[in-house]
Amino acid sequence: MFFAYGVLRPSAAPLESETRLQLWRRVFRKFFPWVWTSIIILLASGYGMIFGFFGGLAGAGPYIHIMQGIGIVMMLLFLHLFFVPWRRFAAAVDGSHFTEAAKHLGQMRRIVAINLGLGLITIFVGVSGRFW
Repeated sequence: MFFAYGVLRPSAAPLESETRLQLWRRVFRKFFPWVWTSIIILLASGYGMIFGFFGGLAGAGPYIHIMQGIGIVMMLLFLHLFFVPWRRFAAAVDGSHFTEAAKHLGQMRRIVAINLGLGLITIFVGVSGRFW
């Protein structure tokens, strides 16, 4: 998410609108399978650790529950992003409705920014939580 928001976005900004939107269409089409894979791996490894290492949810510290809650919110935001603005964005780009596509890309950008912030908070909680 940081790469998309902090590197690719400013790099693509000087491109013509149609070219920039088509680039984002191709980037997200390649990126989203990795997100789905990451969600599966994170759920499997996270709950594997909770039940294998901590002995279940009751044995997990508060920081584990905070990370789990933030992670669920992040996944829900991604599901919304994927099934609503992404689908609309892709259809608009495919139909050459670039003004509409730009609107949906803006919605996606806001969701990515929120998820990036939540991800950074989760990292902080995960690193510092054992010391609470």
